Amino acid sequence: MFLTGKTALVTGSTSGIGLAIARALVSEGAAVTLNGFGDPGEIARLRAELGAGYSDADLTRPEAIERMMAEAGPLDILVNNAGIQHVAPVESFPPEKWDLIIALNLSAAFHTIRLALPAMKAKGWGRVINTASAHSLVASPNKAAYVAAKHGIAGLTKTVALEAATSGVTVNCISPGYVWTPLVENQIPDTMKTRGLTREAVVNDVMLAAQPTRKFVTVDQVAALALFLCRDEASAITGANLSMDGGWTAQ
Repeated sequence: MFLTGKTALVTGSTSGIGLAIARALVSEGAAVTLNGFGDPGEIARLRAELGAGYSDADLTRPEAIERMMAEAGPLDILVNNAGIQHVAPVESFPPEKWDLIIALNLSAAFHTIRLALPAMKAKGWGRVINTASAHSLVASPNKAAYVAAKHGIAGLTKTVALEAATSGVTVNCISPGYVWTPLVENQIPDTMKTRGLTREAVVNDVMLAAQPTRKFVTVDQVAALALFLCRDEASAITGANLSMDGGWTAQ
């Protein structure tokens, strides 16, 4: 197990992509701290399954992030995955939703990275992996805050990668297309309302229409790529925005 002795924090890891990444890291020996919200009983079950620590920090609050990072201790691997979505035309996009999405999807990653990087540099080894999105490269209507945040994540990734380039720390982002997760499922009703479509039409004519494979990306596929980025064989990959979108951004 090539991650034995390594410590990791995965934000937004009580379900979906984050949970799959946490499971993959644990399978290779990493000691993982989970973060996210959800049913307390289910979180307790996940902690027992993975032998993991847990933080319920609200990542929209910098002071909560600072407490979480202090409790997690020096990290070898940081995965910024937490995110939310809201779908609405820009002229009726609620300002409080904009602020929330930017805080969680973008600013939280800045705060965790700035706090984790010094220890990684001191060790001469570290991995920062940010979950971006195909929306870090292209836009879709009615997703102003999400697209802005994910474009920001791509820029943040490149900048920190350059700053850490000689330190043994790599910084990359993975940009999945539509992955079947609670985040995607929960935006279907808003898209139905905004575009006047049925659920089936949203799935087939909006979501999967963007992906030439006509298939959802799986959480395990994303987790496998994240795990590879932690290997020594991936040490030359830094500052990369790695698309995993069924051909969406190739069009």
